[in-house]
Formats: sequence, structure tokens, C-alpha cells
Amino acid sequence: MFDSLRKNCKISAFSVAIFSISSIIGYFIEEHQLKLIEKEARESKITISSENCFLIVLGQNLIAFFLISVIGALSFGLFTLTNLCINSVHIGQLLKMTSGSDFILLILPHAIFEIPAIIMAGAAGFKISYEIIRYLAGKKEQILTREDLKEYLTLALISIILIVIAAFIEVYLTPRIAEHFLSGLR
Repeated sequence: MFDSLRKNCKISAFSVAIFSISSIIGYFIEEHQLKLIEKEARESKITISSENCFLIVLGQNLIAFFLISVIGALSFGLFTLTNLCINSVHIGQLLKMTSGSDFILLILPHAIFEIPAIIMAGAAGFKISYEIIRYLAGKKEQILTREDLKEYLTLALISIILIVIAAFIEVYLTPRIAEHFLSGLR
């Protein structure tokens, strides 16, 4: 597993760079839209059970994974780049909108798993196009080898596992952690 990650260091570093740059851009652009969404969420009287909330969060994250890694691979990295940027811009905006303690309590517990999942999905999405470019440049004899596909699937599987863990933490643990610490401050 880690050997596959080591072999894909360039692709992973590219994914990290895109994620980091987009997060920084997100921090500095107008957060009007996120404030509007936040206001609507506060005004909403709809309650969702934890189980349904978990399925919603997991579903949204799996859709992002699918767009970044699967459709991204099929689109020669275009969807990977686009969706990686969109997801990380939102993280930058969240960082700007929240206080340090709110970010730590409400976002960091699940982001520890979700951010690496997004980055690995990005690496998976870039993997296929990277191998095709290497083939066209004459650096390998086959377009895609079994090893290439195995590495792609390894990155994708690790990403999915991290997404499930992040969704579980976001829905079931983060609210309890935040409530515990915030009640102690009152």
C-alpha cells in the first residue's frame, strides 16, 4: 500500500499543490455565498436524523470522490483538477469564516481524514493521464500496466476508506466533541 503511494509521489505532490493553492485562493475570495448558505441553515427548521445525515454527508463526499478520481481519470484529469480546486476553495473559505477554536472543534476532527481522502482521490484522478503522458513521451512501453491500474485502485480504495471514516466522525463525533468543549466554556 505505502509502496504504491511512494511510487505516485509526483502525482500526490501535484494534488497537494493544487489543493493548497486553491485553499489559499478560497481564503482570500469573497465568502458571501457561504454566509448565505450558513444563514439558510440556521433559519431552517428541518431536522435530520443522524443516520440520514451520515448518508447525506457520505453520499456528498462519495460523489466528490467519483468526480475527482473516476470521471477525472476518464477526462484526462480535467474533472480532477476542477473538482479538487472547488473542494479546496471551500475549505479555504471555511477557514476564513470560522474562528480558530470553531475550526478546530467543528472541522478539524473529520478534516484530518477528509483532506487526505480528497488529495488521494486527486492523485488517483491524475494517475491515468500521467501514465498516458509518460507513454507518449517514450518513458514506458505500455500505456497502462497492471501495476498502474493496481496503484490507481489502491489510491481510490484508501480514499474511499478515509471518506467513510471522515463522514462518521463529522456526523457522530464532531458534534459531541464541540458540544463538550463549548458547554465547558459557558
